[in-house]
Amino acid sequence: MAEKIIIETSKKTQLNITSVYDWSGKNKKPIIISGPCSAENESQVLATAHAIANIDPSIIFRAGIWKPRTRPNSFEGVGIEGLGWLQKVKEETGMKITTEVANAKHVEECLKHGIDILWIGARTTVSPFAVQEIADVLKGVDIPVMIKNPVNPDLQLWIGAIERIQQAGINKIVAIHRGFHTFSKSPFRNDPNWQIAVELKLMFPALPMICDPSHICGSTELIPYIAQKALDMELDGLMIETHILPEIAKSDPKQQLTPSQLEELLSKLVVREPISQSKKFIDSLTELRSNINKIDDEILHLLMTRMQIAKEIGKYKKKNNVTILQAARWEELLKDRISRGQMMGLNEDTVKKIYHIIHEEAVRIQTEIMNS
Repeated sequence: MAEKIIIETSKKTQLNITSVYDWSGKNKKPIIISGPCSAENESQVLATAHAIANIDPSIIFRAGIWKPRTRPNSFEGVGIEGLGWLQKVKEETGMKITTEVANAKHVEECLKHGIDILWIGARTTVSPFAVQEIADVLKGVDIPVMIKNPVNPDLQLWIGAIERIQQAGINKIVAIHRGFHTFSKSPFRNDPNWQIAVELKLMFPALPMICDPSHICGSTELIPYIAQKALDMELDGLMIETHILPEIAKSDPKQQLTPSQLEELLSKLVVREPISQSKKFIDSLTELRSNINKIDDEILHLLMTRMQIAKEIGKYKKKNNVTILQAARWEELLKDRISRGQMMGLNEDTVKKIYHIIHEEAVRIQTEIMNS
């Protein structure tokens, strides 16, 4: 079966959010946040910052000061000392500065050192206790907070973290899509799983969202593809790790660009408009969408018919005392439908997901019949 994704849909919810363009210092897409995964020493931080500022001084400079690591005795960041280096970045380049916080003490130290923007990491988002601790310290403070999605694909945890920070009185909030851990084979370090990011945008239309291609990809080769995909999905910006000498970085060297690579990437990104005012475009799009509507009606009618047949099969199985799940039949059917779909030019994973959903619904219907 396909890996289960935890999504609970909801109606659009209002959040009192201040536009990211009102406080980021940039009045148009994309917002760019860049800097090393970890602040390692003062010279590394300042050299990277100046190189990035030479590309565009409106870029927000990021660096990890405290690094949550899976195993002890790994490099866990330089701690409070690094906040002083970030202050120097701000003084020497004029760039806004941001770092990750995971507890109340981190927040307090960042506020003392004039950090402009905070972000809550994926490992912290999974803990309502930790997020609430951060929220409690932020009451009465006016500072932007960015919130990464949790490690696992749980939309409600992400929403809960956003709501806790908003209820503390923070109105400058940004969601960061950094991908999700998966046990499935994937070219990515973290599965982008755009479905969850899209669902969050649909639920909270006013909430800005940026993408972290570095953590999704885990390698620099894939970053341009994900960065462009994020902009094509109408996300507001990108957080991209950049290191003056990534080959000697103390954490995540494979996913950090050099400043020159960052400059090349930014020069090649295409920023698209949400809509065209061309009458020809609007008329053509309207016609194509009308065709989509007709096809969707046909799909829904066929699904209804298919489920009616599944219901009859369920009755027949009950009458003849036969189990609901027929594993051999299901495997044969799935293999056949994937093969047919590929011959029609359809993506294998897409066909597989569609048929898993159809099969789950058929099983649900037949289970109800068995229990009636």
